[in-house]
Amino acid sequence: MTALAPRPARYEDILALPEQWVGEILGGQLHTHPRPAPKHAWAYSVLGYALGGPFSGGAEGPGGWWIIDEPEIHLGTDILVPDLAGWRRERMPALPETAWFELAPDWVCEILSASTARTDRAVKMPIYAREGVAHLWLVDPDARTLEVYRLQDQGRWLLLSTLKEDDPVRQPPFDAVSFPLGSLWG
Repeated sequence: MTALAPRPARYEDILALPEQWVGEILGGQLHTHPRPAPKHAWAYSVLGYALGGPFSGGAEGPGGWWIIDEPEIHLGTDILVPDLAGWRRERMPALPETAWFELAPDWVCEILSASTARTDRAVKMPIYAREGVAHLWLVDPDARTLEVYRLQDQGRWLLLSTLKEDDPVRQPPFDAVSFPLGSLWG
């Protein structure tokens, strides 16, 4: 008797998860993790506020972006839920009518935790590169760091900067304004 290969994950698998779990389909496999812990949620809430005002709303900044918390992004067979993502309005003039996005973002931010760091780095970063996401930030609330990456030719990530503690953040693609990294630590 031969064992059957597991079937690829489907969107219905995500919908069947308990409410307190986040599901993603990466490379045909269902990846799940619990909703963010308070330090994690605080970091992306503050970051969304720091970038959303000047870049989404144009308050004391250039505007021109959609900055979205936990968007569901469908890229081919992969379904991803980054902590934050941003689209330049010149590429996406209006928000989609669906509950998800099918256009790869211009910027993604993942807030690392013990339950997500490996997947964020080893599985999701290559998908973001494959899909042409130009900028990626990785925030680690425990190490109190921000890693800033830019996509290079051949889909390779270039680490531009690693900020720590309370360093001022003025990094691409949001280098028109500055805010203290320490504001993400609560």
